[in-house]
Parts: sequence; C-alpha cells; structure tokens
Amino acid sequence: MLVPPPLSLYIHIPWCVQKCPYCDFNSHALKTKIPELDYIDALIEDLDTDIAAYDLENDDRKLHSIFIGGGTPSLISAPEIGRLLAAVNERIPFSDDIEITMEANPGTVEAGRFTAYHDVGVNRISIGIQSFQDEKLKRLGRIHGSQEAIRAAKLASEAGLNSFNIDLMHGLPEQSVEDALSDLQQAIALDPPHLSWYQLTIEPNTLFYSKPPVLPDDDDLWDIFERGHQLLAEAGYVQYEISGYSKPDVQCRHNLNYWRFGDYLGIGCGAHGKLSFADGTITRTVKVKHPRGYLNPQKPYLDKATQVAAAERPFEFFMNRFRLLESCPKQDYIDRTGLQLSTIEPTIEWALEQQYLEDKGDEWQITEHGKLFLNDLLAAFVNEDDTP
Repeated sequence: MLVPPPLSLYIHIPWCVQKCPYCDFNSHALKTKIPELDYIDALIEDLDTDIAAYDLENDDRKLHSIFIGGGTPSLISAPEIGRLLAAVNERIPFSDDIEITMEANPGTVEAGRFTAYHDVGVNRISIGIQSFQDEKLKRLGRIHGSQEAIRAAKLASEAGLNSFNIDLMHGLPEQSVEDALSDLQQAIALDPPHLSWYQLTIEPNTLFYSKPPVLPDDDDLWDIFERGHQLLAEAGYVQYEISGYSKPDVQCRHNLNYWRFGDYLGIGCGAHGKLSFADGTITRTVKVKHPRGYLNPQKPYLDKATQVAAAERPFEFFMNRFRLLESCPKQDYIDRTGLQLSTIEPTIEWALEQQYLEDKGDEWQITEHGKLFLNDLLAAFVNEDDTP
C-alpha cells in the first residue's frame, strides 16, 4: 500500500537580470519591470487550484519545506515574498521546523535584503556565486563580481538564518585545477553550513551549446574532484548527495525530500510537482511555462498532468534515491511506490552480484563501484514488472 510521504512546495520565479550562457532553466531576461503583484496573486491562485483539484483540504500533512527558485527570486521584494508565504500558510499549515529556502543573486542590492527576507519567514538562503574570480564570472555571464559574492555570503551569515548555501561550479571554461581549488578554498573560508559544488555541464538550448567553450579535460576534472573532495572533508563537510556537502545535520531538507521520492506541489511558470495518494496513484504535474501564458487569466495554470505507471516507479524511485549516499530503507520502496519488493527482486539480485549494491538487512547501500556504474544500475530498473 502506498503511504503518502512528506509534502513540500516548490515556487518558481522566472525572471533574471540577464540569461547566463550555460543556463537551461526556465528563466527569462528582464525587459520591463517585474509584475510582482500580479505574479504573487497568480501563484496564490495556482495553489488554490491545486488544493481544489487534488482535495488537499482533507490532506493532514503539513508542509515539510518550501523552495523558492528561479530565475532570480531575490528580485521580488520582501513584502511580496511575505504576502506569498502568509497565503501559503493559511492554506497548508507549516510544520514546526519547516525549512523555507530562497535562491538569491549576490548582487549588492539583493544581498542587502537578506535580513528583510528572514523577517518575513525565509530561514535559508541559497546564493548563486559559481566562482570567486572576476574573469570566470564574466565568462559565465554573471552580473556580480568576486567582492559582491564574498559580501553576500557574509551578509547571509549575519542575517539570523537557520542556514545558507553557496552554489559553486567547477570545470569552468579554461579553468585550471588551481583555479578551481582556489574557488573552493574561498568558499570554505566563508564557512557556509551547506555547499553545492558541481561540475559545469553543457546543456542543449544554451549559448554554450551553440558556441562551446574550451573546458578542462577529464584528467583535470578528476583531479579537481578528488582534491576538492579532500579539502571539503578536512573542513568538516560531509558529502550526502552527488553535489551536496554540508556540515553535520544541516543538509537541505527540501532536496532530501526530492531524492527520497517525497511529494511536492509546484506552482509558478513551468514548475513541476509530484503527488502520491492513498489509492495508489502518483501524479506528476507541469505548469504553463512562459510568463505571458501563465499570467493570462484566460488560460489554466496547469500545462499537463500524467500518472506514473507502476512499471515506471522502480526506475523513478531509484533514479532519485541513488543520488543520495545514504542507505535506502527497503520499506521506503514499498511505501513510496506502492509496490512489493518482489517486483524488483531479480534486478536487486543482479545488482548485488555486480557489487553495485550491498544488502544491509533492512536497507540497501549503493557501493563505490555502483556509483561508478550508476547509469547501468538505473537502466536495469527500467520497465520492471508492474504487478503490485
């Protein structure tokens, strides 16, 4: 029987000052003033529509976490963020220890708002720094400089937040091993509770895809990762997912809910959602992508809703779960997919034989070998037997 998991909320703010050449997210460069009043009204109405459509008035789950992403959410004023959070809380009660994260650009004006955002309910800030080297920031199309990045991190540490995160990239155009490690050392020196350290990838429909830059070779990338991982470990950071490092007990709760195959509502332009129901259905939703369509009162907010078939659930569950380095309780598979362990028994046996997984009694643990062959491991779960 499927047991509805913790419930989170993702809120998408689609606007940026300018579009970065590596970004494939649903973001739009500002051409006029942000219609923030109308957009916050639309987000609230979007949430009301979901609550009615999925009978969430009778759902006794409280909100586990909220993540306000983009785009650049910190372009929205603190009062309007506060109005939005208050409206959400009126409709879905917050858990006592709810984590409310907002992404922010480290530009001077926005960084100065951290305390104001904290005062209206935001208790975690994620700062998109990417590099502390001005030349690299310019190449990435970022609007801030290295000193603004440092100042933003210091302001976040002083704003009374429960936690803050620094987003940092490596494998940047023409980046040396020393450059990458220097960036990481500067981030560590700022002592963020959480650090997202990930490799730049070139995605379709980006400027970098049409005009590829020169990136570090595989040997340098491996050297960056190995030496960087050691630096982080020595500084007290624990890697808990592929690109996520944190001090003990301050992992991003919102991301953990994603990777543990939790539920989340998604409101805003192009936002994705996933909802599980006691009758065994799992629904994925996608909202209208472009701001013009989303703000058009004649159109619905929902672009599409699809049911996750039983045959697709093993792959979806493990695609998320194996992003985490923690062991996976076997009961979680039953509770969150609504399937029995027998549906994946042959594949699990094969994975154990390949030494991709270790059976720890009530849990499975992905091995170091399994991490190296993660794509092969996940592919084995595609189109499993759909018999509950």
